[in-house]
Amino acid sequence: MEREFEGPIVIMVPNGSLGAGANEEEMEYGAAQGAHVIATDAGSTDSGAAYLALGMSKNNRAAVKRDLTILMRVAAKARIPIVVGTSGQAGGDANLNWTRDIAVEIAKELGIQPKIACLYSEQSKEILKAKNAAGKIRPLAPMGPLDDTTIDDCAHIVAAMGPEPFVAALEAGADIVLGGRTTDTAAICCYALWKGAPLGPSWHAGKIGECGGQASVKDIDGRGILLRINKDSFDVEALNPVNRCTPHSVSAHMLYENSDPFMLVEPGGVLNVTNSHYEQINPRVTRVSGSVWEEKPYTMKLEGASAGQYQTVMLVGIQDPVVLNDLDAFEEKMTKVLYDRVRSTIGDAAGDFHISLRLYGWNGTSGDKVPAGTPAPRDVGVLFVATADTQDMATQIAKACNPIFFHMYMPGHDSHMPSYGFAFSPADIPRGQLYEFRLNHVVECDDPMELVRTEWVDLSVMEAA
Repeated sequence: MEREFEGPIVIMVPNGSLGAGANEEEMEYGAAQGAHVIATDAGSTDSGAAYLALGMSKNNRAAVKRDLTILMRVAAKARIPIVVGTSGQAGGDANLNWTRDIAVEIAKELGIQPKIACLYSEQSKEILKAKNAAGKIRPLAPMGPLDDTTIDDCAHIVAAMGPEPFVAALEAGADIVLGGRTTDTAAICCYALWKGAPLGPSWHAGKIGECGGQASVKDIDGRGILLRINKDSFDVEALNPVNRCTPHSVSAHMLYENSDPFMLVEPGGVLNVTNSHYEQINPRVTRVSGSVWEEKPYTMKLEGASAGQYQTVMLVGIQDPVVLNDLDAFEEKMTKVLYDRVRSTIGDAAGDFHISLRLYGWNGTSGDKVPAGTPAPRDVGVLFVATADTQDMATQIAKACNPIFFHMYMPGHDSHMPSYGFAFSPADIPRGQLYEFRLNHVVECDDPMELVRTEWVDLSVMEAA
C-alpha cells in the first residue's frame, strides 16, 4: 500500500566523501535542525581502476575512521541512522569489509551497539556470463559487446546499486547501512524514498547533495549540506551557517560528473530537471521545484577492473631554449630515438613494450597538439613512461633510455652534449602494475535486489552471545 508522505524529510550530508574531513560543529548544527538521517558517499571511479582491482581505499584508514567516528557519535546522540554509499572507495567486497571493520572498531570504542547492514554488490562472473548469454548486458559508448574473456580478466566486478537495497535495510531496522558500489544519488535520497517522499524532488536532492558543500558558494571551507524534501520541492542549505547556497551554485551541480545539465540516468529511471525552478528563499537557502522522475526498465551499471603490464617512470626537467622553441619536434625525435635505443640494446627480449613522453607545461594533460604560435614555456617537465610485461623489463628499458636524456641534441644546438635535469637519483622509479577499467556496460535486472547480497552485523547480539 502506498505510504502517505507526512512532511519534510531532512537529510544531512556531512561532506563529499567519507574520509575527506567531516566537521563536527557543522554536523551538530544539522542535528539541531532536525536531521532524520546522515547520508554520505564514500567513493567513486574518479581516482582510477586500481582501487577496485586491489580492493583498497584512496583515503587513509585514519581519515576514514576520524570521519566515521564523528558520524557515529552524532547519529547515536540524535538517534538517527547513517547511510554510506560506495564504501571503501570502489565498493567491492574487500572495500566494504574494510569499512565495516572500522565501523565495528569505532562502535566498541564509543560503547554503542549499532545494527549494521552490509550491502554487497560485487558480482559473480558466472552469473554475469549467464546474463550476457541471455542478452541482458549491453555496452555503453564507446565500448562494444561484452565477451566472457573480458569478464574473466577482471579482478573484481561491481554493479552500481540504486536506493532499493538501502530502503530494505532501513525498513529492517539498520542503524548503519554500508553500501557496496552505489550511485551517489541513490545513497543520499534512499531515506526520503523510504519515507514516501516525492520521487522527483528526492532524486534531484540526492544529486545536488552527493558532494556535500560543493553545491554551496563555498566562500569558506564549509564541508556539508542540509536537504529538506517537501511535498513538491526541496531546499538546499549549507551546514556551515556562514556559507550559502544560491540558484547558481545549486543548479550548476547537475553538471558534476554528468554531461547533460537536465537529465541524469539512474537505476530504474531518469531524473528530468528541464523545467526545474531554482529560487532563493532566504540569503542562505535555495528552493528547487519542478523536478520529475521518469521510470525506465531497471538496469545497473557494471564496473570491472583488471591488472595489466608494469611501468617505470622518470621525470626530466628541460630549460634548454632550443628544445623549448620546438617541443613537438623534440618529442617526435626523442620518442624515435628511445625506441631505437631499446631495440638496439635489449632487442627481442624487451617483448611487448611501449614508451611515452608526457610534456607537462606544454600538453602533458591532453597530449594534444598546441595551437600554432603558442609561446615557448620557460621550462617543461618530461614524464617518461616505460610499459612492459614485467617490472624488471620496464626498469631495464628506462635504464637503457636514461643516457639519451643527457645527450640528444636538436638542430640549433652548438654542442653535442645538451644538458637536461633528472628530478631524482636514481632516475628510474618502478611504479608497479597498470590497472584499467574493462567494463562500461549495464545489466538488466528483474528486481532491484537481484544482484545485491545483504549481511548483518548486530553488535548487541554479538556482545550478548
